[in-house]
Formats: sequence, structure tokens, C-alpha cells
Amino acid sequence: MTTHDLNKTLAALSPEQHQYAIKGIQRGIEREALRIQPNGVISQQRHPKGVGSALTNGHITTDFSESLLEFITPVSESAEETLSQLQDLQKFTLAQMGDELLWPISMPCFIEHQDDIVLAQFGDSNIGRMKTLYRQGLKNRYGSMMQAIAGVHFNISFPETFWQSLQTIKGDKGPLTDFISAGYLSLIRNFKRELWLISYLFGASPALCNSFLQGRKTDLPFKKLGKGTLYLETGTALRLGNLGYTNSAQSSLKVMYNSLDEYVAGLKRAINTPSDIYSGIGDYNNDQPKQLNKNILQIENEFYSPIRPKRNAKSGETPTDALLRGGIEYIEIRALDVNPFSETGINIEQIRFLDVFLTYCLLKDSPDMDWDSQQRSTENLDTVVNNGRASHVELNKSGAPSNLVDWGQEVFAQLRSVAHYMDNAYGVQYYSETVARLSSWITDPTLTYSGRYVAQLKESGLDNGHFALALAKNYKHSHQATPYNVYSDSYLQQQAQRSIQDELAVVAADSVSFKVFLDEYFKDK
Repeated sequence: MTTHDLNKTLAALSPEQHQYAIKGIQRGIEREALRIQPNGVISQQRHPKGVGSALTNGHITTDFSESLLEFITPVSESAEETLSQLQDLQKFTLAQMGDELLWPISMPCFIEHQDDIVLAQFGDSNIGRMKTLYRQGLKNRYGSMMQAIAGVHFNISFPETFWQSLQTIKGDKGPLTDFISAGYLSLIRNFKRELWLISYLFGASPALCNSFLQGRKTDLPFKKLGKGTLYLETGTALRLGNLGYTNSAQSSLKVMYNSLDEYVAGLKRAINTPSDIYSGIGDYNNDQPKQLNKNILQIENEFYSPIRPKRNAKSGETPTDALLRGGIEYIEIRALDVNPFSETGINIEQIRFLDVFLTYCLLKDSPDMDWDSQQRSTENLDTVVNNGRASHVELNKSGAPSNLVDWGQEVFAQLRSVAHYMDNAYGVQYYSETVARLSSWITDPTLTYSGRYVAQLKESGLDNGHFALALAKNYKHSHQATPYNVYSDSYLQQQAQRSIQDELAVVAADSVSFKVFLDEYFKDK
């Protein structure tokens, strides 16, 4: 779609009957953070008792390890409220952690051996044991260091009024649920095409501690700083690169996004195809299981993708079955590093930019993507991850070379139009102001998160780990000094206590053995 075509769509949305249709965007955030000791070493302590059960507390849980906390906000139409909720959850949790801190960056440090990373424990219920065994499988497949990397997941859904307006404008007469699913898949394809821009702007993991490599060789042009810091002079987001949250075994999985049936079929094929690589690891049928099963993916969550179509699943329902039942309900963005310049791990500027960028991805034309096109988008991401802030970076745009600055300026020209439309709908100016501010980062990479991080790291004279540790201490003090905004200490304590009772109820409801439970879970999957 040309800029003219995009503006034509925006003009069709401008009359009074459609002007405000986009109002009501809903968001939710999941922020991961390692618990660390005051010296920076990863915590060996169990999940803090004061925050309740990791299995049943919907706001405060764990991810891969006992020490990798996950803070989950409820769905809200207010970005400010979401950030306040995130701050409240972290403030409350820090109060239950004694002298421990929250690691403020994505890449872990001060970990001598992967066995120092304790697997998350979810109790004695069948579903709790399944969650832990799944994580044991991840450890045995990929190692624990990769799983200790933290990120921020951004969930977004557009209001039904907006989909109705778009369907009217496009003259689509089919079921609205089908139109919505097709629209979200269009968004996903465009997001993948220009994911490199998110890494360029918000990538914040250009450095790591040498201990993370665990002796692995790498061809990346690392520079050294201090005693044990490695950094890429013009890199952006190691978390998204080959050293980060990737799975080379999945590179052959051709999961496509041109239709919902195609996407689901690709994932179901992966969770039902035995793996030659993992066949020697004992699964749940063994007396001492070390993974759930021997397939390419144990379950669908093992599929690593920077963006996912989602639907809230019913009890016992898999993510793909939920999608087939009701269509796509929202989108999960998984490409964000923890923002080291924000005590909550993400800030309002990022949310506002993502609002505009994802609306742009939805509204512009989105041709189908074949496998070669998806590979090009991955190669572009790798280029920016490793060298995005270098001058004269060349990307592959539809099979032809394109300068990063030229492509970025072209995207921002279209984002300005989308931001103007959104400002008019919401009666604000901040969308246009955000796009205007970030547009200058295209020609000045020192303004990007990774540019700022490398500059501050050098200026501090500290190793990466000690630099992050100082941030962690500052953020803990800031959380302690900030009053609750949305929640209260008593409310969050009640939630924690209720989650403990809820877990006891889950255990009591189990009526079959763990093996029979998994037999039933994997039957007909």
C-alpha cells in the first residue's frame, strides 16, 4: 500500500460515523524480572511467600525459574492505569523480598552455572507438576541461561467498533469474527516485515556479561569493557539475536500467518511431530521424566515468536483450539527488551508508539508472506540486532537493498498520518508528539535505547553487571518511596492469600494420576 492508499483508508475513517471508532484500545502488560541478591547474584530463594501462589495468583507469578518473576496487569483502556498497576505490583513484591532486588535489564549476569537457576515450582497439583516438567524440558533442550533472559510482553486488542467500521469501509459481508482474525493476521505480517524498527528504537540489550556465554564461541564483533563486559558498539538487542531467546531447532518450522487455519496447522504439526534431537530425553512416560514429550514442541508456548495471535482459552483448552473456536481476540508483542531507563520496565512513550505502529500495521495493505519473505524479515532483524546503529546499514526490502534511514523515514511519514488520525479520535496530541520525537532517532542512533545504554555504560566506567546493579538499587528505593496508585497493600495481600486457597482447591480437585492427566491432555492434540 502506498502512502496515498493508507491516507485514503484514514480519510474513510474520518467521517463522524467512524471518527471515534478506534477509541477503546485495550492493553495489558507482562513484565519479567529476575530476583537477585544485593551483590547481583541470582536468587536461590523460593518464590516469596508473601505474594501467594505462583500457580493461581493472576498478577504475580513466575516464568521459567523460581527467580524469574512475572508481573501481569489486567486489561485496561488506560495506558497510564496499566503502568500504575505494574508499578504497584512491583512495589508490593519488593516488600515481600527482603533485601533482594529486581534485575532491571533483559540479559542476566552473575550466574556461574546454569544449575544455579532453580526451576519454577508450581506445587503438587497435576497442572502445577506439568508446568514444572515443561520447564525441565526447556532446560534439557536449550539450557537454562537462555531461559533466564527477561522481556516485556505487550498485549493489545482493538475495539469491536473499529472492526465494524473497517468492515463497512471495505465492503466485507462475512462474519465479523472472520474479518477480525484476518485483520489481526494482516497486522502480524506487517509487524514481522518491519520488526527491525522496534529493535532499532527500543532494543536495550547491546551488552552482556561474559558469564552468559558459558564458554560458547561467537563470531559477533564484541568489544570488551571492564573485567567481564562484552558489548556491540552498534548493536541493539542481543536478546532477539542468535545468543538470545531463540531456538535453532525451530528454524525449520514453517509456521505461516496468511490464514488462521494455516497458522494453527503449522503449530499443531510441530507439537505432533517427533524430534530427532530430543528423542533421547525421557518424557512423562518414563519413571524419571525430563520433558513433557519428545516432539519438536512440547506444547504451543514453546514456539518462540516475536508476535503471537491470542485468544483467552477455556479451562483445559489449548491456545490453538481457543483460536479455532472463537478467532483471534488480541495480539501479544514479545519483541520488547526490559527498558533499563524505566523502573517498571516499559514507559508511556513506548506504549503510545506501539499504539500507532500497530494501528499502522493493521491499516496498511498486507500481502501474504511466503517463507522466503519471512526469512528476509528475520535477516533484517539480525542485521539490526548486531549492527543497527552503524552508518549506512542496508536492509532487504521486498528483495531489494534499502538503506535503514531511508526505510525508517518512509515508515515514519506514514506513522505521522496514523498518529494524526488517532489524536483526532482521542482528542489528544500525544500520539503525534511521540511519533515526531522518535522520528529523530532514525537519523541520530545515539538517541535510541541501545545507543543511550552503551554511552552511559562507558561513561560510568562500570562493568555491565555493576551498572545494572546500581540501577536495581535505585529502582527499589524509587518503588519504596512511591505510594500505591491503583491497588493497595491490603488488597494485594488479600489476593495473595486467596491464591493460596485457590491452589489448595486445584490440588483437591485432582482425581487422576499425573500420568493419566497428561495422557488426557495430549490426547487428540
